[in-house]
Order: sequence, then C-alpha cells, then structure tokens
Amino acid sequence: MSETSLQDRLGYQSLFLGVVVFVTCALLAFAYQMTREPIRLALENDLLNNFSQVLPAEIYDNNLLETKTDIQAPWGEFSWYQASLNDEVTGVVFPLTAYGYAGDIEMLIAVRSNGEISGVRVLVHRETPGLGDKIEVSRDPWITEFNGLSLQDPPPSDWGVKKDGGVFDQFTGATITPRAVVAAIKRGLEFFEAEKATFLTPVALSEE
Repeated sequence: MSETSLQDRLGYQSLFLGVVVFVTCALLAFAYQMTREPIRLALENDLLNNFSQVLPAEIYDNNLLETKTDIQAPWGEFSWYQASLNDEVTGVVFPLTAYGYAGDIEMLIAVRSNGEISGVRVLVHRETPGLGDKIEVSRDPWITEFNGLSLQDPPPSDWGVKKDGGVFDQFTGATITPRAVVAAIKRGLEFFEAEKATFLTPVALSEE
C-alpha cells in the first residue's frame, strides 16, 4: 500500500471516528434533556412523600421544597426544609444519620416549632433483618414512639435505651441499632434547640 493510500485511509478512519463521537454525544445530550425533567419530578415526589410521613398535612400550607436551606452542623452540612401555616413557621424537617450495627442509618425528622417531634422515619439502613430492621415503621411501630417527645419530655438524661438507663425499649438481640437511633434523634433535637432562631425565622423562598 502506498504512503498516500495509507494517509487517505487513516484520514477517513479519523473522520469516521469523529462523526461517531459527535453523534453519540448528541444522542446522549438529547436523552438527558428528555429525561431530566421526569427525573427531577420523580425525586421531588419521593421527597414530598417522605415529608408526609413525618409532618401532618394540617400544620403547613406552603411548598416545603421552596424553603430548602443549607446549614452547618457539628456532623456536617445538610439541607433542611421549613413548614409554615398562614405564614407562621410551624416546624422544620431535616435529615439525621445514626451509626448502627451494619453501617449508617439515614433518617428524616420533623420537629414542631415548640420543640416536639412530629415524626421520625428511617429511609435507608443495612441493619440485620429480623433484628435491627425493626426501626422500619413497616416492620414495627417502635419509631413512632418518638412522636410528641422533646428534650423536656423526657429530660436529656433519659434519652437512651433502657439497658443504658434510659426510657426507650431496645430490641431483643439487637441493642446497638436502637441505641444509635435514639442517640441520633437526641442529637437532632439538641441541634434544633441550639439553632432555633435560624430554624424558626421565615426563610427566603428558593428559586429552584
């Protein structure tokens, strides 16, 4: 094969490869544009569904998603959401992480403006099936026992499982998991009290 023919062939292959890459990128960009909005809506609906499990609909009339705000906590930065009724702040919702037997336990907590827990739900965990998974509301009502509680009822010294001198039940054969959840909820309430002025000041609505 002559040098000229080889150069022509290499040039053709380079051009062909460039066309393939361009077309592929164009298709990926098109697919992203077509799926971006449905994915965003699905994520928002999932988040709103989680909110509805910890925050009664009758205590807010605003769009929680519009109030998304970031805050720095001792354990890291997270996003929180503010509930209001007739323009008066009624509570907040924010994530918590407990450190369980098998790894992180991701939770969501809603706290009313008076410091009482509106609800807590476990979203993601890897605790032992049949033992630690009783933190799931679908497995056991244990997590609902925190509804209506605060740092005043019970007092901070009682925020622990009974095995540690606290007032909360542990699970038979699984103490580490409920101990971690109780500690995380207490930590969340303490942070709410420390940042109450921030949490209960009406936030500027997000433009997202």
